[in-house]
Amino acid sequence: MADIKYYDVILKPVITEKSMNAMSLKKYTFLVHTEATKTQIKEAVEKMFEGTKVKSVNTMNLDGKKRRRGAVVGRTAKTKKAIVQLTEDSKDIEIFEGL
Repeated sequence: MADIKYYDVILKPVITEKSMNAMSLKKYTFLVHTEATKTQIKEAVEKMFEGTKVKSVNTMNLDGKKRRRGAVVGRTAKTKKAIVQLTEDSKDIEIFEGL
């Protein structure tokens, strides 16, 4: 298993209609490192965003899609997505403000 630092865990936020609606329930969706565990994701969110307390983390592994270019068939990279639920007394994450 790779030695992953907390700043390498979260790659980018997922901005979709479904994830934006879940923000009213204090659920935030991120693309994360494929080898990151739930405890590493929880630690990364609490360290990167001051004043946040994580209640739970749900993860899902997404396989790469098949892509074809002429006769050559390949796959895109595998990804991992995490849905982070914050506690009620936790601060909101500011990167989603104004979207």
